[in-house]
Amino acid sequence: MAKIKVKTPLVELDGDEMTRIIWKEIKDRFVHPYLDIELDYYDLGVEYRDKTDDKVTVDSAHAIQKYGVGVKCATITPNQDRVKEYNLKQEWKSPNGTIRSILDGTVFRKPIIVKNIPPAVRSWKKAITVGRHAYGDLYKDTEIYIPEAGKVELVYTGKDGKEKQRALIHDFDGAGVIMGQHNLDKSILSFAQACFNYAISEKIDLWFATKDTISKKYHARFARFLTNLRKPKRWISKKRESNIHIIS
Repeated sequence: MAKIKVKTPLVELDGDEMTRIIWKEIKDRFVHPYLDIELDYYDLGVEYRDKTDDKVTVDSAHAIQKYGVGVKCATITPNQDRVKEYNLKQEWKSPNGTIRSILDGTVFRKPIIVKNIPPAVRSWKKAITVGRHAYGDLYKDTEIYIPEAGKVELVYTGKDGKEKQRALIHDFDGAGVIMGQHNLDKSILSFAQACFNYAISEKIDLWFATKDTISKKYHARFARFLTNLRKPKRWISKKRESNIHIIS
């Protein structure tokens, strides 16, 4: 039987432990026998990431940007125990976080529906796809352990070197911990557009939730972009054509 010719190379991101074995078996059984395909290979096993100072992860993300498609195996994001186990140089960041940051993508988790496996909630007839913003937030946070009493502030300094804003985070009376997160307007807009496009293409309703009643700047920014995106005529017409509802 002639193999199917695949024009675009597939970026192959190998992983850790059992996923390496499973992915090899998938290729041997289902890919190589049937497809004439070029695989652009990157080893994202934790030991090789350590050897390349995580450059291989960055290179793999740029390859996905180039070809537009990649398959990634599960990888280890090392904690202190893993650093000792694999004798690593440091606790490397999540490969998923690094790749998502470079791609500025949105993660959609869509369940695989199998007729002979009933859903957990039997009354649900349609699957729920979860979309998550993939840039910034926890994956690119900065954390500091506070060893003793003291004041922690959030300071914004402009490009001219002048202080523009200052806000008290907390006045500690003892040891504690803080975490700083960020996001970008262009990335939030891209996320909102991706959610709209996905809902329209899949013909599914879009439900958007934030905690903007509490987070009146950070979460409210997400809510504002999604609300504003609903107004242009091109989105309204697409929504009507797809017969979907958008709730935020």
